[in-house]
Amino acid sequence: MKNIAFYIASRYLLSKKGSTAVTFITWLAVGAMTVAVTAMFVIISVFSGLEDLNQELISNLHADLTIKSTNGKTLKDFDKINSVLKNNKEISHFSRVIEEKVYINYNGKGDIAYLRGVDSAYTKVNPIDKDIFYGSYPTFKYSNEVLMENSLDNRLSIPVSPSSGYATVFMPKPGTGIINREEDIYNKKDILVTGIFSGKDQLDNYIISPIELAEELLDLPKHSAYQIVVKLKNPDNTNTVKQQLLSALGKNIEIKTKEEENAAFWKMINTEKLFIYLIFALVIFITTFNLAGAIIILQLDKKQQAKSLVSLGLPLSHLRQIYFYTGILIVVLGIISGLILGTALCYFQQYTEFFKANETLPFPIKIVGKNYLIVSLTAGLFGFGISWVFSKIGKDYITKN
Repeated sequence: MKNIAFYIASRYLLSKKGSTAVTFITWLAVGAMTVAVTAMFVIISVFSGLEDLNQELISNLHADLTIKSTNGKTLKDFDKINSVLKNNKEISHFSRVIEEKVYINYNGKGDIAYLRGVDSAYTKVNPIDKDIFYGSYPTFKYSNEVLMENSLDNRLSIPVSPSSGYATVFMPKPGTGIINREEDIYNKKDILVTGIFSGKDQLDNYIISPIELAEELLDLPKHSAYQIVVKLKNPDNTNTVKQQLLSALGKNIEIKTKEEENAAFWKMINTEKLFIYLIFALVIFITTFNLAGAIIILQLDKKQQAKSLVSLGLPLSHLRQIYFYTGILIVVLGIISGLILGTALCYFQQYTEFFKANETLPFPIKIVGKNYLIVSLTAGLFGFGISWVFSKIGKDYITKN
C-alpha cells in the first residue's frame, strides 16, 4: 500500500493531465523552495569564504602560540623558557615581544600608538614583512629603525627615509617622588621609519621596532620579554604542544592559541553567521506555506478521486500518505534543484569573480560539504513538518458532501 501511495503521489506531481491551477501551484511551491534553498546555500558559502579570508588576513599578524606571564607583565626565568622551547621538536621558531603604549610626536603632530618591540626572529613567526607596501623592514642594525602602520603614518605625515624625518616616541616612567626635570617624567627616543605596513584592523596604530628600543624606553634588562610568540611546524598540533609547554613551564605561565588570542573577533564572525542562518531559516519556513497551499489545493481538486479510492478499500491512513508523499516530493525536488543552482552560482563566482564587495575585492566563496547538509536539513525539517501537518485529513472530509 505504501508503494501505491507513493506511486499515486508521484503521478499527481508529474502527470501532465489534471487541473492547470493545481499544476501551477504545485510547481510554484517547487520553484519557491528552489529559490529559498539556493539563496541560503549561496549566503552560507559566502560566509565560509569570509572565514577563510579573515584567517588569511590575520595569519601574518598572530602566532600559533603566545606565551605570557600571569604574574606581572615580564616573563620570569627566560633562560628556562628558552631551553624548553628549543628542545621541543614541534616548534619551528619563536620570538621575544615587548608591547606598550607610547606617545609619538613629529613636527608638532602627536598621537597615541602601540610600540611592539620584537627580535630578529619575529618575521619567521609572524611574516609581517610580507604586508609592507612601501619602504622596507628594519635591518636591526640600529635600535631606532621602525616599521609603522599605514593609518598612523598618514595622520602624522612621517616621511619614509633612510636619513631624515626623525620622529620622537615618549614612554612615561613609573615611580613616585618629586619631579625636578623632564627626564623624571618619561624616556624618549628618536625613531626613523623605514617602511609602512597594513595593520588590517588587527594592528591599527602599531609601530614595530627592534626589541632593544622597547627595553631602553622601559629601562628593562637585556633578554626581557612580555610575551613569546611561537611558530609550530604543524599548526594542527597546536593544542597538544600547548599542553606540553604548560606542563614543562609550570605555574605563572599562560599560553593562548591563535583562535584564543582573537576570541572576540571570531565570536563576532560566528554570531553574524548564526543570525544570517536564522534569517534564511525563517525565509524557508515562510516558503513552506506555498507547500501547504499546494497540498490543500490538491486535496480539494482530487476529492472525488479520494472518495473513489476509499470506496475501493484504500485505508484513510494511506490516503493521508499520498498527500504527505506529494509534499515530500515537492520538498525534495526543491532542495535538489536549489543545491544544484546554488552550486552553479558559487562556481560561477569563484571562476569569474563577477560580484564584488568593493572595487577590488570579489565576494569570497567556499563550497563546503557541511553547508549542503545544513541547508538540506533545514529545508527538509520545515518541509516534512508542513507536509505531515497538512496531510492529516479527517474521515469527515471523505464522507461529507
